[in-house]
Amino acid sequence: MKILMVLTSHDQLGDTGNKTGFWLEEFVAPYYLLNDAGADITLASPAGGQPPIDPKSDSPDAQSDDTRRFKDDAEARAQLASTLKLSDVKAADYDAVFYPGGHGPLWDLAEDADSIALIEAFARADKPTAFVCHAPGVLKSVRGKDGDLLVKGRKVAGFTNSEEDSVGLTDVVPFLVEDMLKQAGADYRRGDDGAAFAVVDGTLVTGQNPASSAITAERLLEVLKR
Repeated sequence: MKILMVLTSHDQLGDTGNKTGFWLEEFVAPYYLLNDAGADITLASPAGGQPPIDPKSDSPDAQSDDTRRFKDDAEARAQLASTLKLSDVKAADYDAVFYPGGHGPLWDLAEDADSIALIEAFARADKPTAFVCHAPGVLKSVRGKDGDLLVKGRKVAGFTNSEEDSVGLTDVVPFLVEDMLKQAGADYRRGDDGAAFAVVDGTLVTGQNPASSAITAERLLEVLKR
């Protein structure tokens, strides 16, 4: 079972002067759940090398068993520091792909031609794809086999407008994930703000927020085992 994980290379939070990147929990929770299930995991990002970690996701109050495990895992940290360039990976080499969120993907992966082509290749091959929190935003321009937007008419979750408002970034992000999914014709689903929530529609798996990281990976494993 070979799984590709795609992380953002973008580290600027709009014009605020603050840093962003990927959300650490949204990477480490799925990474260890999939790794412990026997997956062979490859990491990639648009620029390759070390992707930026959102500093808020690495603060003392954001730590979890998985983040602490990661801090003590020299092999995993070395793997993260040397991600492949996204342009060098092919969907044919993997059984599934998982996109962790964080705000960074809204700026780079949502518009990245290599990312769009990669997800479309997975979709054409009916291979599972999973996205959590802000990562469903990378589906903005992705099209399915029928030529329509991939999310059109499909059950999809993602970071809610009210969750974005709660972190004070509604007017900073380039677009709101919930609004984008609805405008693209998705059957948008959500749970309570901050609560774990994920949905599956065929081979498409999406989770709402950081708390949904592990269950999104669990749903991905379930789809792989079909």
